[in-house]
Amino acid sequence: MKKITSKASKKLKASEPEKPAGTRLQKILADAGIASRRKAEELILEGRVQVNGTVITELGTRADAAKDHVRVDGKLLQGPQEHRYFMVNKPRGYVTTMEDPERRDTVVDLLKESARLSGKKLDVRLYPVGRLDYNSEGLLLMTNDGELANSLSKAANSVEKTYLVKVAGRPTEDAVNQLRTGVMIDRGRLAETRGERRDRVLTAPAKVELARGGENPWYEVTLTEGRNRQLRKMFEEIGHHVEKIRRIGYGALVLDVPTGEFRELTPGEVMALGRAAAGKKVERKHKLPDAAKLKQTGQKTGSRGARPRF
Repeated sequence: MKKITSKASKKLKASEPEKPAGTRLQKILADAGIASRRKAEELILEGRVQVNGTVITELGTRADAAKDHVRVDGKLLQGPQEHRYFMVNKPRGYVTTMEDPERRDTVVDLLKESARLSGKKLDVRLYPVGRLDYNSEGLLLMTNDGELANSLSKAANSVEKTYLVKVAGRPTEDAVNQLRTGVMIDRGRLAETRGERRDRVLTAPAKVELARGGENPWYEVTLTEGRNRQLRKMFEEIGHHVEKIRRIGYGALVLDVPTGEFRELTPGEVMALGRAAAGKKVERKHKLPDAAKLKQTGQKTGSRGARPRF
């Protein structure tokens, strides 16, 4: 085996492609707490970002946050913000977006109102990780850490999410077993090669346990997927309408704040989220709340003043 001389080693290094200088612009915006990585890309494509006076519309553009002057809508970035992480208990009737074209209340409005009512200081711009639809409630993460938010979104199919689901009517055990093994649901778009037929997809196996019986029972359901309106579609496939959905667990996190309120995550919880984002299995240290306990808990809301009940 021939030895590689120092001269040959230098030649090899010289032939290696140089790493591009600087940081991708969308990451700089996300680190500065301007928006999530995906939203930052939209800002760039819309021509709302400038670097040293030049409007940038190319997503591959890099810059040096320490040297270059980066502006969004004319406002100069002040550099990376300290990363903050919050658990929010979202009530029904809020959308998990920064802005809504239909002018419905957003989770950002909820946080501002909750902070005002509680006297908490909330001086950072936060954006949601993942989604809870308008009529769903429960555990929602919000942060200004665009890198972690992006990683968690990519790892969505390996992060366990647990819900309490109330359905109309009592499903048979055979029907519930279908949910456990997987059911075909509408993906929500037309299949390009099959004309007007809907594109269908098989859901991954789910953990489904009866949480509270009765004519309209509650089930505890754990998924490792995050498809659009997945729980509602799954129960519709076995013939039952979903009346309420409340997320009570996300990765290692367990919902423990009243409806409409929020708290900052501990360093240990943030570390657990990082492990989940890397696709690692994380055990929950706290027991999930059950339906009976949630019914008895005094639940305050944000600006709406209503008290959701089970």
